[in-house]
Amino acid sequence: MKTGKGFFLIVSLLAAPFLFGQTQPAVEVSVEKSRVLLGEPFRLRIQLQLPEGAKGQLPVIDSIPHFEFTQPPVIDSSNEKGAKNIKAVYYLSSFDSGHWVIPSFRISRDVKTDTIGVDVVFSEFDREQPYHDIKDIIEVKPAKKKNWWWLAGGGLFVLLVIIYLLTRKKRKGPVPVKTAAIVDPFREAMGALEQLKKSAAGGKEYYTKLTDIFRLYLLRRKGILSLQETTGDLIPFLKNTGLSVEELSGLRQSLLLSDFVKFAKYQPSPAEDQTCYDEISKAIQAIERVHQQSLAPKEGTGGQS
Repeated sequence: MKTGKGFFLIVSLLAAPFLFGQTQPAVEVSVEKSRVLLGEPFRLRIQLQLPEGAKGQLPVIDSIPHFEFTQPPVIDSSNEKGAKNIKAVYYLSSFDSGHWVIPSFRISRDVKTDTIGVDVVFSEFDREQPYHDIKDIIEVKPAKKKNWWWLAGGGLFVLLVIIYLLTRKKRKGPVPVKTAAIVDPFREAMGALEQLKKSAAGGKEYYTKLTDIFRLYLLRRKGILSLQETTGDLIPFLKNTGLSVEELSGLRQSLLLSDFVKFAKYQPSPAEDQTCYDEISKAIQAIERVHQQSLAPKEGTGGQS
């Protein structure tokens, strides 16, 4: 009996890595070139395979030291034999010469990507090439003046006739101006979120409306021109809205996820939809709370005269 138990224990220990290893995500990271010229664009690729039952997700990469994003990433996902395959392509460039390392990114608790070294160099200068002489300045003949005065005179005459005809008509009384109803930005934003939650919008339409609600609130409440800014340009302005570090981090991840859905055709899960909705709703409420506190009278400023 002891021999049988020992044999079973040895077999279990040998089979454990294979049984549990199948549920671990597999990730591969690579760059198009390991040596690029200063300002030369290149691509960073991340391929993630999530077997059935494996836990992990594509990292949200919003910045890489010494590198800049030249365009939004392209993300594609597919399902094959119960496994989810995700391919992401990031378009990078660098204007800092030297040897730089793209850091590792966490996929799950136990899985991270490898680091990759990239050399950013100046273009090579060929000393054997002859110098080109500076060319003389080419004189440009001035254009001949056209007789435009008769066109200006005719236009002025027509303008005087129009003014005369308009002043001849009887002047009517002042037209009453309708005062536009003042809309509270917070109530408007929360109402729009409630309507979006009840609607059947999904995918790109859902995330577009969700981010537009937040950007419009930010414009009307804080005066930030958020409608015309990219997510990367908008994030620095959010640091002055009074959000905590945790609230700001959740909001930034939600805005970047929205970009992946709108521009990279990423297919989010229902849980990601709800998380993004909750983070934007909490951010609006937090900014409104800070705004209302700034309007409240401070202690000691009021009193009887």
